[in-house]
Amino acid sequence: MQNPLLKKLDFEKIVDALLPVLATFAALAVGAVMLVLLGANPLQAYAAMVEGAFGSTNSLADTIVRATPLLMVGLGICISFRGGVINIGGEGQLVMGAIGATVVGLWLPEVPAFFVVPLAMLAGFLAGAIWGGIPGALKAYFNVNEILSTIMMNAIAVQFMNYLLRDPLLDPDQFNAASKIPQTARLVQAFDLPRLVPTRLHLGAGIAVVLAILVYLFLWRTSIGYRIRAVGLNPDASRYAGIDVKRYIVLSLLLSGAFAGLGGAIQILGVHHRMFTDGSAMGFTGSAGFNGIVAALFGKLHPIGTIPASFLFGALLVGANKLQRVMQVPSAFIIALNGLVVVFVVSSEIWSRRRSRRRMSMSETLPELDGSNKLKKPGETQI
Repeated sequence: MQNPLLKKLDFEKIVDALLPVLATFAALAVGAVMLVLLGANPLQAYAAMVEGAFGSTNSLADTIVRATPLLMVGLGICISFRGGVINIGGEGQLVMGAIGATVVGLWLPEVPAFFVVPLAMLAGFLAGAIWGGIPGALKAYFNVNEILSTIMMNAIAVQFMNYLLRDPLLDPDQFNAASKIPQTARLVQAFDLPRLVPTRLHLGAGIAVVLAILVYLFLWRTSIGYRIRAVGLNPDASRYAGIDVKRYIVLSLLLSGAFAGLGGAIQILGVHHRMFTDGSAMGFTGSAGFNGIVAALFGKLHPIGTIPASFLFGALLVGANKLQRVMQVPSAFIIALNGLVVVFVVSSEIWSRRRSRRRMSMSETLPELDGSNKLKKPGETQI
């Protein structure tokens, strides 16, 4: 007979695996109370949300398109969190990656697309890597808190974007117009990623899924990935084992920023086809830099798990727009609902980690029991 305490530990593992789902439902339950206070029917509201996300081919395509940048940011978050560092700079890294891709597209309008598109993606990847690598170096060599530095890099990226779109990269047509809308010229149509006509679904979604598989192989099937995870689990033991901890801290944040930057490049080539701003990062990113963190946590910081998690959050974001139109609720409710999901999912992850640590300490102190729950004698083997 299995030890009852071991049974309890197994049950707790199952509960921990389901915690993000339970947290999402709890957030939606709180949202239902808010809908009632606003005079709306929660069942009708959430039915409209489901229809908005999955009700037609175009809706499903929009959900996947919205999930793509979340997945790209989430993959970077999986790498950085596994490396023991926290990247809150996805917004800025998305922006910098988008700027890199836009500059390449505007600079080479006459060059064939088969050369420009990969080059633009590479530029976005490198721009995001630089923007993530700077906080990584500050953390590794000067012990600067990476949460603060990545958030500050977000602000710098936004101001850099605003500067570029006020003059250096401003669309010449807008420059001559009285309005001067802060946006670049549209990239050459040949640079657009292939789409599933007539929907907005583009090749970038498939690229993101392939990259998720590659990130999984990188983290769990390569020596570099093993060292990143080792540093994240115990930097002191890793240093004792001869691993250059500082190098892998920098690499973790560098790769994290690189995937977010590539996500920004994919948004330019697959969705927007130009750079624009409303003065904040959210105007371009749609908060994908922050929502990608939650998607990664929902997926248990596993690249493969982040795929369905990103799809779910993409559905929530797309469906929320339909909810607002049908139920005529304030736009602030949609922001609040998204915030509730974020808070509940992150809180569940923190609680899960604490339970996991407690479970590990309990398992280490458990006596070695045989099938009859009696202590085994020295040298006795179980049949």
